[in-house]
Amino acid sequence: MMKKLLPAALVLACLGVTALPVHAEVTRSARGLVVATAQGTVRVEPWSERVVHVLVGPATDWDGNYNPAVIAQPGTVDWSASEMPDYYQLSTALLQVRVAKAGGAVSFLDAQGKLLLSESGRDIASNGVMQGFDYAGPVFGLGQHQNGKLDYSGSTVRLQQANRDVAVPMLATPAGFGILWNNAAVTEVEAGLPNGHYPLAFRSEAGPGVDYHFILGPELDQVVAGYRELTGRAPMMARWTWGLWQSKEHYASQDELLGIAARYRALQVPLDAVVQDWQYWTPGAWGEHQMDPARYPDPKGMLDQLHAEHVHAIISVWARFDGGTRNAAALEAAGALYPQLYNNVYPAGKGRWYDAYSASGRQLYWQQISRTLGQSGWDGWWLDASEAELGGWWGQMREVATAAGPGTAVYNAYPLLHTTAVFEGSAKDAPAKRPFILTRSAYSGQQRNAAITWSGDTMGTWEVLRAQLPAALNFTLSGIPYWSADIGGFFGGDPADPAYAELYTRWYQFGAFNPMFRVHGTGESKEIWRFPAATQKILRDVTALRYRLLPYIYSASWDVTSRHGTMMRALAMDFRTDAQAVATADQYMFGKALMVAPVTSPNTAVRTVYLPANSEWFDFWTGQRYAGGKVVAAKADIATIPLFARAGSILPLGPQRKYADQASAEPVELRVYPGRDGSFEWYDDSGDGPGYAQGEHALRRFSWDQARRRLTIAPWQGSFPGLRREQAFLVRCAAAPGRAGVRVVAAGAPVEVSLPDCR
Repeated sequence: MMKKLLPAALVLACLGVTALPVHAEVTRSARGLVVATAQGTVRVEPWSERVVHVLVGPATDWDGNYNPAVIAQPGTVDWSASEMPDYYQLSTALLQVRVAKAGGAVSFLDAQGKLLLSESGRDIASNGVMQGFDYAGPVFGLGQHQNGKLDYSGSTVRLQQANRDVAVPMLATPAGFGILWNNAAVTEVEAGLPNGHYPLAFRSEAGPGVDYHFILGPELDQVVAGYRELTGRAPMMARWTWGLWQSKEHYASQDELLGIAARYRALQVPLDAVVQDWQYWTPGAWGEHQMDPARYPDPKGMLDQLHAEHVHAIISVWARFDGGTRNAAALEAAGALYPQLYNNVYPAGKGRWYDAYSASGRQLYWQQISRTLGQSGWDGWWLDASEAELGGWWGQMREVATAAGPGTAVYNAYPLLHTTAVFEGSAKDAPAKRPFILTRSAYSGQQRNAAITWSGDTMGTWEVLRAQLPAALNFTLSGIPYWSADIGGFFGGDPADPAYAELYTRWYQFGAFNPMFRVHGTGESKEIWRFPAATQKILRDVTALRYRLLPYIYSASWDVTSRHGTMMRALAMDFRTDAQAVATADQYMFGKALMVAPVTSPNTAVRTVYLPANSEWFDFWTGQRYAGGKVVAAKADIATIPLFARAGSILPLGPQRKYADQASAEPVELRVYPGRDGSFEWYDDSGDGPGYAQGEHALRRFSWDQARRRLTIAPWQGSFPGLRREQAFLVRCAAAPGRAGVRVVAAGAPVEVSLPDCR
């Protein structure tokens, strides 16, 4: 309940705060402060010590814009209120929020009173809303936009779902805060425009009011954690997710798909998944979710055979339906099919799309998949054209009447609701498997749906490869941790062409350090045996390294789930006070130990790499040590992607495997990168299923004491079915790669390994 007390000074006096007389009205509710101004009602509500919800609308009972992203509720927060001559202040232990008496502009300061962000203008109109801010630093996040920019300063970012363009209204800055803009309408974010009215502004096509969460860092990991606390935790994906994926547009028969997996196994190239792209249906049956029996006579038998070979598979399903299909008729009868008949982007034809904003429509959509394709044993789902594509004229969603309201107001949220249908359905109907979704679009909150977003139908060019790096980093800075691209570009080239083989090799090296390692494209197939022998050798070596890194990658995925971590990390996440690191768009951290510097230009033998300050660095390939804070020339011949390890890191490298879950009695190599104390937490579980969430997992800590030159291997903490408590390790000092390692076996007691020359 809210109580209005007049004058405002009396309100705050009742709170034990000395106040001066003012003309504005202020109210304290159980949720925060409400300030009535001539421009509207401003509500400031603390959700945690770091997160504050700001609402500005025409009435005190307005509860915010349509917002399926935020699923949290305000937490219990100790906060206080005070009044100064020019503003009211709400304070938590970490944050001060001020509301100006004249106009109601909101400002955010840290606990020491340092100004972080302030509003500088606001417009709430019938045709949209605008909120300006005084902030002139780097701007990150906002989804995925393939314009080559990491820092959006000096540009306008359009948030409108489209193929290759992903609208996520979460902004992050190295200045110590983030803004989750709660508006699903098409939005333009203006950042430091030379002739702009505001240093930073959000302009949305619909309202009816201003609605956003301010998230305090100061570290970007804390900003991302705050975002996920609001919008949902990213669940664990199965271990096989992090192996190699082979895909094509499209494998056209059961025999072809089985043959791809069999040949990888025969060549002894590691592989974990194959993908069935679209057009597996009979003509006119798009949306029936059934495979053409002439080409796929036994889908379940096909999946059983793949599983027997330890190969997983996912299949493409669309939100689009051919007219006259039974599924379309059922959705229409349920009021969950848009009436418009849209032209296909490809192939020629027309179709209709279901209303993912309808809860009953989502449930029916999944039931239609589950009773057909769901009976065969697929391991995940590929949601193509999930923007929704409609007729391919980006903007058509504005004209749609959805179950959640006018398309103009709910426009960008479609992929969140669509992935929700499949995530919730697959979790219910296949409880022994961890859900998995690959999708072409995303919206805030989508990380909770076990979804990996890929960068769309890209061209196989050097320019596009270069653009993937900042696009990926901004996507993960938006709080959604998992991203992928079609290695080699969707519209690729001919593997027999040396120029394309070079581009593909560089993209494959980059892909090995993406969360999802996936080959896909149209036209000429890109299976490893299609390339010249010399290229195949490099691709094999890259694949082998990816599989050796699986203990590191799987542990990083646990960090994502348990601590809201990020696997693919812009340098600003770890070095936000290093201006050159913050500005570097073509390098990133993969986990917290390895820095990756992909090669994105042809005919390269050496590339420059910036080594962030306040750390020493080691060349992964040679062990050479470098001081931080400088640029080095790194070897980058066609077989080498520059990699550097941070001093104080401990890197687990597993044995060679044919697939991610293959058991091995070989030792795990532990590479110690000296120079400072360090630790690593190795995570393990059964590799699939929901048991991890019920405590069926184990953690083993490795700790390096630089002064004593000693590594301590702790015993496993925790348990799960199949845990091997005894493990052999080969411990090496990365600074002395020529020296023999120390082999030890760790079981139920700590083991200490002395490396006296590891300096």
